[in-house]
Amino acid sequence: MKKIVLTAVVFMVSSVSIISQTASQWSQYMFNSSSFNPATVGEKGMIEAVWQHRIQWVGMPNAGQSDIINLNLPVDFLSTTHGVGLKVIDDKVGLFSNTSVYLQYAYKLKTTSGVWSFGTELGLINAGFEGDSVHSVNIGDYHESTDPVVPSTNVQGMGFDIGLGAWYSSPKFEAGISYAHLNQPVISWSDQLDYQEKGVLFITGGYNWTLIDPKMVIKPTTLFKTDFVSFQWDASARMEYDNKYWGGLSYRWGDAVVFFAGINAIAGLNIGYAYDLPVSQIIKASSGSHEFLISYSFEYKLNKAKHKYKSIRIL
Repeated sequence: MKKIVLTAVVFMVSSVSIISQTASQWSQYMFNSSSFNPATVGEKGMIEAVWQHRIQWVGMPNAGQSDIINLNLPVDFLSTTHGVGLKVIDDKVGLFSNTSVYLQYAYKLKTTSGVWSFGTELGLINAGFEGDSVHSVNIGDYHESTDPVVPSTNVQGMGFDIGLGAWYSSPKFEAGISYAHLNQPVISWSDQLDYQEKGVLFITGGYNWTLIDPKMVIKPTTLFKTDFVSFQWDASARMEYDNKYWGGLSYRWGDAVVFFAGINAIAGLNIGYAYDLPVSQIIKASSGSHEFLISYSFEYKLNKAKHKYKSIRIL
């Protein structure tokens, strides 16, 4: 008899749909909140570009790599501040590939205590599976290579995606909630097989705590996400010095301890790195995960000759 050998794939044998389990995972989520909440585009009041690259579970074959690029800026129109952005995601996990492009928009409502933002994102998902790379071996009565649930050739399809978000920020505190894949898009790969993105809820918050030395600030943050079947929770804390250097720790519940650090290398240019040390059984097969971040932000106004630069901040 035959068994299908797959990498990083879970098939729902009782159904003809394959369910996506989570959104992309980022340890430095606090520096790129528009990656999971469209309401935060334009939040910093500057033109901003962020790139992140993640190498997941080093040592495990085909464990995956992810890239994300976010571009966003504020727009003042009719005495109201808005935010617009572009998000591009490229995921490769095992035999799965997923490339997505989104346009993001946020409406800003300023109050005496802070700013409320409400946003949405509309995009296209291009998902594929390398069926040609699935191997069959004789290993008992486990799986037939002709099982229609498993593609035997390379397949690909596209789907329309929607996300929503809300965000509140003040000089000391921030909090947000968002929902990705609101319409749970179904991508048809064949007459017998579909791929579906499950909806994912994100809840996040953060606080700025200035120490006796005003150059030193401690910033605890948290990110909770769930598809209502499983959940992931990150609790993080970092210290910033002189708005130029930072370092911190995160704990991802039941998964990893994260060490991260960064520097504001030159005006507006920030470079960050994070290392995930597994605390689950994955540590037996992997030495951990690496993540890199580069961001650049600047303020530009047509009625001013000078450009102003700021380093990346949560708030």
